[in-house]
Amino acid sequence: MNSSDDVDALLYLSFGGPEGHQEVRPFLENVTRGRNVPPERLDEVAEHYHHFGGVSPLNRLNRDIMSSLEGELAERGLNLPVYFGNRNWHPMVEDTVERMAADGVRRALVFATSAWGGYSGCRQYHEDIARARDAIGQQRAPELVKLRQFYDHPLFVAANADAVTRAYAHLPEDVRTQARLVFTAHSVPLSAEERSGADGRPRWYSRQVHESARLVAEAVGVTGYDVVWQSRSGPASVPWLEPDVCDHLDQLSARSVPAVVTSPVGFVSDHLEVIWDLDNEAAEKAGELGMGFARADTAGTDPRYARMIAELVSEHVENQRVRKLSPLVTAGCTANGQLCVAQGCC
Repeated sequence: MNSSDDVDALLYLSFGGPEGHQEVRPFLENVTRGRNVPPERLDEVAEHYHHFGGVSPLNRLNRDIMSSLEGELAERGLNLPVYFGNRNWHPMVEDTVERMAADGVRRALVFATSAWGGYSGCRQYHEDIARARDAIGQQRAPELVKLRQFYDHPLFVAANADAVTRAYAHLPEDVRTQARLVFTAHSVPLSAEERSGADGRPRWYSRQVHESARLVAEAVGVTGYDVVWQSRSGPASVPWLEPDVCDHLDQLSARSVPAVVTSPVGFVSDHLEVIWDLDNEAAEKAGELGMGFARADTAGTDPRYARMIAELVSEHVENQRVRKLSPLVTAGCTANGQLCVAQGCC
């Protein structure tokens, strides 16, 4: 797949989110199916959605990004229709791929809204693609090739770095220079991290998060920072990546840190886990501790994010060079559509 003539479309593949009170519980059941999440945890998370009218901002944010992306592609002479599909809620990816087939699409690239390796950030999107193709039959289904991970793409790093700089400016001047920079990402079970990658080292997800945080901090000019986790959803008996962001705020307060800037580098959009876990819970915790608190924007609201996606497409269809800032592996999954597991990343 090395020419624009070979590609008919782009599938924008995301997580999904409810858009009304009645959709919240079915959406959460889709998300947690087979994961042994206690019903009381679903009830708790459902209340977070109901607090915001039962609507996740994710679908709206994705549609905004897609609108910008279409313009970016057109500027490059890549007049590809952009289709929208989700893993967990409408528009479901199976329905979207069915529509693509009906429209005559034969070969499409897939941009998944996760920068990372690991199961949920990479391989599960391959499973989504395979499931959607199986649903309509391999003969009718278009070929779907997932674009590479982008945790270290210069535009992704720059968008996050500028967001951090703006967040610092929101803190009072008397604590700004003493504020601790804290990066957050979605926690995952330790069982997923303890299995090894191709080089025998720990799994790629947390390594890539730490690398992205390092690159952003370096771009901002901050040498002291932390990487913490948020939004765990499994039973208490199952160990997940720690520390949790709110527990970490307690630790920083005990060290007399007067303020924090949080950067949700592990998330590309301000969806509910960002606005609840950080803008509500973490902000309230900081207030209780008497700490200044500022939260950086996610990269998806920055125009460079859509530009980055267009650049990833250009890597494929125009053989543009791969731009990355880290020596860590970036899973290919591009030239031949093979599962990332072939390269040991997920």
